Amino acid sequence: MKIICSRSNLAKGVNIVLKAVPSRTTMSVLECILIDASSDTIKLTANDMELGIETTVDGTIEERGIVALDAKIFSEIVRKLPDNDVFIESDNACHTSIVCEKARFHITSRSGEDFSYLPYIEKNDSLSISQFTLKDIVRQTIFSIADNDNNKMMSGELLEIHENQLRMVSLDGHRISIRNIDLKNTYEDRKVVIPGKTLQEVSKILSGEAEDMVDIFFTENHILFEFDQTRVVSRLIEGEYFHVDQMLSSDYETRLTINKRDFMDCIDRATLLVREGDKKPIIMNITDGSMELKINSFIGSMNEELEITKEGKDIMIGFNPKFFMDALRVIDDEEITLYMMNPKAPCFIRDEENSYIYLILPVNFNAATV
Repeated sequence: MKIICSRSNLAKGVNIVLKAVPSRTTMSVLECILIDASSDTIKLTANDMELGIETTVDGTIEERGIVALDAKIFSEIVRKLPDNDVFIESDNACHTSIVCEKARFHITSRSGEDFSYLPYIEKNDSLSISQFTLKDIVRQTIFSIADNDNNKMMSGELLEIHENQLRMVSLDGHRISIRNIDLKNTYEDRKVVIPGKTLQEVSKILSGEAEDMVDIFFTENHILFEFDQTRVVSRLIEGEYFHVDQMLSSDYETRLTINKRDFMDCIDRATLLVREGDKKPIIMNITDGSMELKINSFIGSMNEELEITKEGKDIMIGFNPKFFMDALRVIDDEEITLYMMNPKAPCFIRDEENSYIYLILPVNFNAATV
């Protein structure tokens, strides 16, 4: 194999597929990036058997071939090469040379035939959505997935399609995040659970332009994202997702509207007194026209009043401040509306159209110490 491509194009392609190289594996070939120049295009591929990424790199093929290179070594070499054309040549003895200007590297490679290719996905069942929209709804939900694999289902997100409605749901046992969007077309009903890692990596690669589209294809066990010159294939999480609708309620005893930025800034100030690992709740004492936020920690205490518009009963309720901050950061509205039932029931943050819904469970606190 002998190919020539610019360092910038090569670096961009390597950075994309590097996201699918496993940090640990018993199959050493999976620690490689595959360079496939056996046809008319140069393709880079990485695959950890759960997530696979393939992208096309612009360049010239002088001799067709295929080779697998250690991902860590190859990516570091490419990153530090001069910004000029890169010549990559490999022989049948698994020796590969990488040359750019006066820099010459000779490294051991592996046969590309040993590499695990991405599974074949039939493109019968598809969904088309703008890159901007997909990137946005992932940003607005991904923070609520569980950060460990104790419950596999909680480490993924539900993607649900009903006619021209798409819903994304994530939860971790303490909170739920939901985004609902209208699609331009009507699609077959579908429910799949996508690993959070897959959505995070896809989101990083997406340009996020409103006019650029992502085509999403489904099989029973896999999902395929196609956009620009890149294909991302992932296994789906098997099993039935949680019955989220049973956890949602439109009933409330207290409804309040508050400026989002003022609310965020206040919580942010309060958390200055909370060390990492401390589980000190922020207490909201809600009365007519005002909300008093209080926090007591080993460092000290803080309280501040915010103006609100309230309907219904007064309430004093406590929350993990991080959970509120995570939700507030991704809401784009200037004002937000909170719905509460009692100090032991979830708080809902949602807009009039239910385009977003954030459920946050309260935490117990000792009213005598407030």
